[in-house]
Amino acid sequence: MAEPAGFLPRDRLDALTDGVYAFAMTLLVINLELPDDFHPTGPGDLIKALLDLQGTLIAYVVTFLVLAVFWLGRARPRDGSEVVSSAFTWAVLGQLFFITCMPFSMMVLGRFELSPAIWLYAANMTLCAALAILISYLDERDNGRPSTDSGRFELGVLIASALASGVISLFSPGHAMWAYFLNFAAPPLKRLLGRG
Repeated sequence: MAEPAGFLPRDRLDALTDGVYAFAMTLLVINLELPDDFHPTGPGDLIKALLDLQGTLIAYVVTFLVLAVFWLGRARPRDGSEVVSSAFTWAVLGQLFFITCMPFSMMVLGRFELSPAIWLYAANMTLCAALAILISYLDERDNGRPSTDSGRFELGVLIASALASGVISLFSPGHAMWAYFLNFAAPPLKRLLGRG
């Protein structure tokens, strides 16, 4: 087994990762807002305004759940070295960059139900997932053994749902975010295909 060049203690990188995820997940809720000039004259006005947030709320739920899954994948206890390689560190930092972009891409998506907003969001999701796949390969390489559950299948489904969302946005931008709910099919599909 080849030891990674001791670039950084794993616990330092894990602490940074936890902080970035916590901050990004907290910022997401800021995008759920009513206009400053909104003054309801009765309960019906408030209910209508809250229902008008449906698109932003769907984006919030999807983004929060995806970030939670990414964080859970990183937070799982692992056997291996107490230090990580420079390649692993830079891959994690690259992913954290795109994680910090999630509140912005969600804000654009929530405000503008247009194809380019959906593409921006889908690109952000795809890059986060692709870097997570790279991180899993680097972790296996650095530790000299395959992971028992790398999550790559689920990440592939996430990339597929992001691409499907982009295609759907060409025809019906208002329905494009529903493609991300395909991710709920990943566990049974994985079992069906015998990959679990």
